[in-house]
Formats: sequence, structure tokens, C-alpha cells
Amino acid sequence: MLDSLTSPTRSLMSGNEAVARGAYEAGVCYAAAYPGTPSTEILENLAEFSGEVIAEWAPNEKVALESVIGASIAGARALAAMKMVGVNVAADPLFSVAYSGVNGGLVLVSADDPGLHSSQNEQDNRHYAPFAKIPMLEPSDSQEAKDMVKAAFDISETFDVPVLFRMTTRICHSKSLVTVDERKGTPRRLCPMDLTKFDLVPALARRQRARLEVKLQKLAEFSETCEFNRVEWNGPKIGIITSGVSYQYAREVFGDTASYLKLGFTHPLPKQKIRDFASKVETLTVIEELDPYLEDQVRQLGIACIGKDRIPGMYELDPGIVAKGLFGIETPVIHYDASVVPPRPPVLCAGCPHRGFFYELGKIARRRDVIISGDIGCYALGGNDPLDALDLCICMGAGPSMAHGAQKVFNKFGAGTRVVATIGDSTFFHTGIPSLINTAYNRSNAITCILDNRTTGMTGQQENPGSGATLQGEPTKSIDIEAVVRALGIDHVRVVNPMDLPKVQQALAWAFDLDEPSVIITKWPCTLKKFDTKERNEYAHKFKRMTVADEDCTGCRLCLNVGCPALSFDHATGKARIDPSSCNGCGVCAQVCKWNAIVDGDLQRA
Repeated sequence: MLDSLTSPTRSLMSGNEAVARGAYEAGVCYAAAYPGTPSTEILENLAEFSGEVIAEWAPNEKVALESVIGASIAGARALAAMKMVGVNVAADPLFSVAYSGVNGGLVLVSADDPGLHSSQNEQDNRHYAPFAKIPMLEPSDSQEAKDMVKAAFDISETFDVPVLFRMTTRICHSKSLVTVDERKGTPRRLCPMDLTKFDLVPALARRQRARLEVKLQKLAEFSETCEFNRVEWNGPKIGIITSGVSYQYAREVFGDTASYLKLGFTHPLPKQKIRDFASKVETLTVIEELDPYLEDQVRQLGIACIGKDRIPGMYELDPGIVAKGLFGIETPVIHYDASVVPPRPPVLCAGCPHRGFFYELGKIARRRDVIISGDIGCYALGGNDPLDALDLCICMGAGPSMAHGAQKVFNKFGAGTRVVATIGDSTFFHTGIPSLINTAYNRSNAITCILDNRTTGMTGQQENPGSGATLQGEPTKSIDIEAVVRALGIDHVRVVNPMDLPKVQQALAWAFDLDEPSVIITKWPCTLKKFDTKERNEYAHKFKRMTVADEDCTGCRLCLNVGCPALSFDHATGKARIDPSSCNGCGVCAQVCKWNAIVDGDLQRA
């Protein structure tokens, strides 16, 4: 009984929750991020420690990391978290802080997305560690995520370096048991008297560059004895070098029939430990996800191994893929006739404020020579049938920039093509503002449409600079998008309710008639957003829910063109149907119906 009372508390946690817990236990004082799957929940969980941790959403990843660097210089342990493409945005300060070093421990979490579950590419951010010349840790489960992030702060302060903490979707979101400890009392580290290490003018940066090489040599020596690089010996026949979630897949396939060099500190790699392990096994296999990051370095040591010649170098791995690649073994599955299973592509939610806008924009695009340059967010779904209102989507904030460049070329060659950019409110604050500055400054007649749904919708309703609240729920200044747009030099601006289709039609016609930069701002909250009192009064739907009056419905199916998941067609009756449990009364379908067959559901029942 006494043992059970004194044993450490254990909780079931996702990897993201474990990172937040580990950072808290390590005494982190400041954390910043831009929400992006699969990293989002790290900051959301850190925000719960509001009495001891300052947790903030930043407008973008570069700003988040720069804020964290400032907190570190001021002597606090600080953490930045982002998805892997966010590190591209933050790369400028990352490469520089590698030279300057830190004061308080600094950890950058990169959440990679093998398989492109929620991303536009599947870049392998392990390459950032040697590229930026910083150490890297890779957990294989939630317990390691917590333990390693705590160690990362100690490594950062011991070696005077930022630490890259690389996770993947499967580690971020899968759950396992974690031992919970108390928070470490970590006082603010007093700033050194000589602050020139943080002043990276060329003369001083040159000095820091040389010092960085000394740090890397010490880190390489540390890697050889680091507890996160361990050998699990089960005999000499098969040896496996692996890291991250790939270790779990290897264990499932080989069990105790193989020996493992399980690497958790993966830059710099423990070269001597790798040599020693390889010398003791008959066959060496490197199992890793995406690029041959480990394999290439093993081969550079002159060690022969099996790797990407057998295991795919793209998309997410699983035990079945590993077994098939190495042994040609097919995992038994239940076979079915895929042709009879209807496709289930992602769609805009019922009542989504973007639907009416894309419905009208899509109609114009089908009538005229128009290219629609989109961006990263829920509104990327506007390109799906039947809306078909998106042609291009590259990266965050690129919609207006691409529209500007394309429009300039079309104008130069007299093509007559008009380009429309669509971008969300959070994405506008992220990197859309410089894009729109470029449009205003260089004077193209591209049309920019900012779809303000009052939240960061795609990643789960996070606050942003326009929402009026911080991550930790404190009221704050709500940035007025219209005022910002006008301040950037755009003279032609209209704000419309995207649920009002005639107003959307008028705004689009107005913009297409202009030969100067113009901006349309659609403003209505995401249907999933939790409305405050002000929003409930300001953004109230006219109807609670819609229904189809069978006597008036002709079965023309025009209403289905809005692509609402609450709408369907009953082939038995030849009538449209609205699911009352899904409909939230936005009324877009009623405006589309030519026969006035879609009406207020409450009145119909009365």
C-alpha cells in the first residue's frame, strides 16, 4: 500500500502533451508558436500552466522563434513549436542563433508530417540540424518526448546552443503512458556582461562561427555517451540502426530476433558507437522514415548496410511496409470491392462562411478567363467539386504574391486573364501582409480576397491577432484587417457578408471592373467557432435550419452545387433533402434555389 502511494503518477499522454509537460517540468518560462498540425497541441497544453508559463500564438513561425530567442537572451528557458514547413519560415533566425548561442535554454520543436496528412510537402527536417549546425533529439514515444525535452534544455545551456527537437505525426498524436514529475525550479539566468555574442554583425559573427565548431566537437563527444543513444543487444545475427517512430516499427517486425542501436541524439551522431555496433553484427539494416539521413552517414563511415534499397524513401512507414520491404512479406488484410465504396473527400463544413463566396467566385471563373490563386487553410477546399474555385496553392501567404506575379505577366502579354487571390485572416497576418504590400507597391490589378472567419479554423479554432483574445484567454487588441489593408496602400476595399450572395456578386463584379489593386474582405465567423456574446448578436443567422418543401422542389439539383454536406438528393422521391442535424441555417442553399423550395425549417414544421 505504501509503495502504491509513493509511486510516481502516470498519465496517458500524446507526444505533444508530453512535450508540453516536459517543458513545464524543465522550468520553461516562455513559449511561442504558430498553430500547425501536427504541432498545435504543444502550445495549447503549455497555455494551461498560465500562472508559471507565458504561452503565446505568434503571427508566424519566424516571429515565434525570434520572440523565444529574446526570452532566452533575457535568461529564461524558452520553447518554440511549429510544423516542419514552419521551420522554413523560421530558418533565418534559426541559422543565426546557432552562431550566437543562448542564455536560457532554447528548444525548437519541429513536427514533421510523413505521408502529407495535413501538409503540402513531407520534407525531412532532420537535415536542418547539420545544416544549421545544432544538436538534435528524436523521441520514439511519449515518455521519451517528455524526458528528452527536459534533457534538451540542459544540453542547450551546457553547450550554449539551441536544440532541434524533431517529432513526426505519429509521435505527436499517438498516446502512451508517461511518468509525471514536479516542476523544476529554474531561476532566470543572469545575462552575461558581454552581450556581443548576440550582436551578429559580420566581424563578431565570424568569431562566433569559429566557436560553433568547437561546440560541435564537444557535442560529438557527448553523443557517444548520451543516454538516448543505446544498444539493445539480442545477438549478432541482425543489427538495426534506427530512430524516432521507426524504432517502434522495427521492434514490431523483428522483436527480440535483432539487436538495435536506438538513436535519440541524432546530430551529431555517435560515430564510434555506430562503428562498434556494426562490427558486432552480421547484417546491418538502417530503418528510418523519409530520407536516408542515418543511412548516408553510416555509409560515409565505410559501413555497408541495407536501407533505402529495400525500404521506401517517401510517405509514412508502418510495420507492414517495413516487413514487405525487407522480407517481401505481405501483411494480411481484409479484401473488399473498393469500387462500391463512395469516395469521402474533405469538404467545407455545413454552414461554412467560405461556401457562398466560393460558389459565386466559381461561377465567374467558369464564365471568364480567370485563375484563382489560393493559400493554406480551410479555404483550399474551395477547389473541390462542385465549387471548383481554386487553381493554385503553394505555401502560406503565397496566394496574393503568386496572383500579383501572374497578373503582371498576363497584362504584359495582353492575355486578358484576371487573377484572384484567396487568403484567410490568420494566414493574412502570417505572411499575407508583405504579399499585399508587394501588390500595392508594384501596382498590379490582381484581386485579393481575405476570408475572415474570425479564427484559425483549419488547425482547430486557435486565436489570432484579429480575434480579440490571446492563447491564454486574455482580452487583447483586435487588429482591424480593413484598416491594415488601407494602410498598406490599397484604395479599393469592400467588406461583405459571404452568406449574402447578391452582395458577394456585387463585390466581385466591382473588383473585376477595376484596373487597380483591390481587396474584398468576407467577414463571418467559422461555423465551429464558439461565439462570445458580441458575436452571437452580430453574426446571427436569419434561420435556425432549412428544409425542403417537397411540393415546390423540382429535383433540378441546383442546390447541390453549393457542396454542402447537409444537402443530398433522394433518388426514390426525386427531391433534394436537408439533414436537420447538420444544417445551421446559413441560408446559402435557399438563395441558390430558383423555385423557392428551400425554406425556414421551423416555419415549415409549424
